Amino acid sequence: MFYQSILYSLVIFFILLFGATAIYAHFEVKNRELLKTATQLHRGTKTERALVLKLLKAGIPPGAIYHDLYIKKHNGTYCQIDLVVATKVGLIVFEVKRYNGWIFGTGYQRQWTQVLAYGKEKYRFYNPIMQNDKHIFDLRKKLPQENIPYFSVIVFYGDCVLKDVSFVPDNVYLVKSDRILDVVERILNNNQPAEYQNKREIIRVLAQAAKNGEDLTVQAQHIENIRNRFGRESRV
Repeated sequence: MFYQSILYSLVIFFILLFGATAIYAHFEVKNRELLKTATQLHRGTKTERALVLKLLKAGIPPGAIYHDLYIKKHNGTYCQIDLVVATKVGLIVFEVKRYNGWIFGTGYQRQWTQVLAYGKEKYRFYNPIMQNDKHIFDLRKKLPQENIPYFSVIVFYGDCVLKDVSFVPDNVYLVKSDRILDVVERILNNNQPAEYQNKREIIRVLAQAAKNGEDLTVQAQHIENIRNRFGRESRV
């Protein structure tokens, strides 16, 4: 009787395990299919793709999402933008970060600080507000329509805390990933519809920038330019 009870428990366990695995696989397939409506499964980082998927599930149309863009500049180099969403109120430009620990910085400091191990380890990284502001500057030069509103959104994934971040400029939003949909909703609800002069030109530029990212040579050149300009994140 004892062994029968153990056998019965094992059978139930494996049935539940199989069911849970099947359900997980089903949702994974659905997520992958949904993601493919807006981007390619290998494009960008896993964190960026998680944001794309979250926006899609929130009802953002796939055609409004442009992921992993490479804007060609006048000097032949490229500006890489994680994500742009074209909306009725303007262009939302996302910079996606993944960090752990405490984050310190201000809107005007070039370097921010990541603190780990209860203060024992500190690392510098480039101010993401300035980083995304430069992305928007380069995008504006490609889209010289003066009345296009731009909204800069820096999204932090990972187990990090924005411990002391201040002097954030207007139209710039710093947010943890679990609050990103609140920020997008606030942008859409609190701003007037944009007066786009040429929607087709905007779509063309954004689509071409996304297409540029499929070129491995462009990607390699951009990475090399970043290393030459900023170097790697440095330990303090």
